[in-house]
Amino acid sequence: MRYSIVLTAVLASLGLASDVHDLKEDTLQGFVEEHDLSLIEFFAPWCGHCKALAPEYESAATTLKEKKIPLAKVDCTEEQELCKKYGVEGYPTLKVFRGEENIVPYTGQRKADAIVSYMTKQSLPAVSDVTKDSIDEFKTADKVVLVAYFAADDKASNETFTSVANGLRDNYLFGATNDAALAKAEGVKQPALVLYKSFDEGKDTHTKAFEKEAIESFIKVASTPLVGEVGPETYSGYMAAGIPLAYIFAEEQEERDSLSKALKPLAEKYKGKINFATIDAKAFGQHAGNLNLEVGKWPAFAIQKTDKNQKYPYDQTKSITEKDVGSFIEDFVNDKIQPSIKSEPIPESNDGPVTVVVAHEYEKLVIDNDKDVLLEFYAPWCGHCKALAPKYEELGALYSSSKLSKLVTVAKVDATVNDVPDEIQGFPTIKLFPAGKKDSPVEYSGARTVEDLAAFIEENGTHKVKAAIEAVKEAAEEIAEEIPEQAAAASEKAADAAEAATDAAKDAAETVADKAEDVTESVKSAASEATESAKSAASDVRDEL
Repeated sequence: MRYSIVLTAVLASLGLASDVHDLKEDTLQGFVEEHDLSLIEFFAPWCGHCKALAPEYESAATTLKEKKIPLAKVDCTEEQELCKKYGVEGYPTLKVFRGEENIVPYTGQRKADAIVSYMTKQSLPAVSDVTKDSIDEFKTADKVVLVAYFAADDKASNETFTSVANGLRDNYLFGATNDAALAKAEGVKQPALVLYKSFDEGKDTHTKAFEKEAIESFIKVASTPLVGEVGPETYSGYMAAGIPLAYIFAEEQEERDSLSKALKPLAEKYKGKINFATIDAKAFGQHAGNLNLEVGKWPAFAIQKTDKNQKYPYDQTKSITEKDVGSFIEDFVNDKIQPSIKSEPIPESNDGPVTVVVAHEYEKLVIDNDKDVLLEFYAPWCGHCKALAPKYEELGALYSSSKLSKLVTVAKVDATVNDVPDEIQGFPTIKLFPAGKKDSPVEYSGARTVEDLAAFIEENGTHKVKAAIEAVKEAAEEIAEEIPEQAAAASEKAADAAEAATDAAKDAAETVADKAEDVTESVKSAASEATESAKSAASDVRDEL
């Protein structure tokens, strides 16, 4: 497949024939009506991700052409209205078409093998019929294939397996047979489920109850390599697996293979409890810093609890051996070691409208309280975060009264220097942790305005607190109107006082020396009174805000 990708890239650069169809507004509808299943990429020529996808997409198109599954593309710089019609907001956008009415997003990886695998699954029923003549080919049709063996009259097993297949059809190939002789030939007794795979031991057999939850758990464990590889295509899967991930960092493939072999017995021992994976330290070494390892000091090993984003770095002065790492993992499993926590110092004061959260106070300020806590995960270098900052301060001020501050906290945490339980994918990320439901935070995805954020808190918070945004606006407008009037009145009062002082000076011309002091005092008094009046007006303004 890799040679095919290189070849197609060369052919494309030479302008030779392509197996990817170019579609325009007047050809797309006819194309999707002609084919029962197709994949269409909406792209822009200047898009870097589109350029990276191009050879992979071309290679996949060549392979899938044999299966009569066409791939096509639409240039959105030329077909803007067409792309708008199909809801394209970013590039590349890939959509699976089953005619004009049945359109769903492509959710697979952007590699040729993955595209072929994904679209092949889409072309098949959720569960394919398997016979003695087709089983050998079916078992090797993808990296992971599942075949169920149950009797024709076993409706319960059939329904359970079909339900699992419908839920996971985008990820795996599913087949079934009621041929008892075929089951015997495969070494199983009905009902049974066998997962065939192109790695490790080649297959795994489900031995627990033939129930939906048990089968799904079996598939998740058995389909994961004993020692896999962390990369852009696999990272999200490891994060969603629900069990800890052990990273093995090394720069060279040879060293990664050697460490993988050395630690494989540990991977077998903790199968289903801890996932093991190598990671290319040259390409992704900076990720070691996220695990509180020293970047550049290789090889390295660390465990991450993916559900809580807790990090357990292995001592980088020690060798990575089965014995030493085995002891480390045993202590980890038995809760004998504490997670490594990266945190800023606890602030000396935290009285501003937005509460500053650091890792050492995360539980206290976000989780262990009865407040609705809105938390912004930000990065200092993030432009969107900087633009949000003044609005976020204004939002926090809405809840700063003694009454509302007991119910709502508006907070922020610098996620680049503080370990937080959530794996943050982008900045800013804003989540609401409702009182009494802290384990189910609600992520905000609306407009970043004070009004919308306040409405989000009211709608999703436990206390349903309504911020008095309109009242604050009205008060501000009234104050703005009153300030000129109050200032004018103060100025008029000062002018009158000055005029009176001048008249007094004229009348007292004969005793200038004696009366001058009195006049001066009169002016000072009047001016002082005017000043106090203006100060009082300003004080009233601050109090109302």
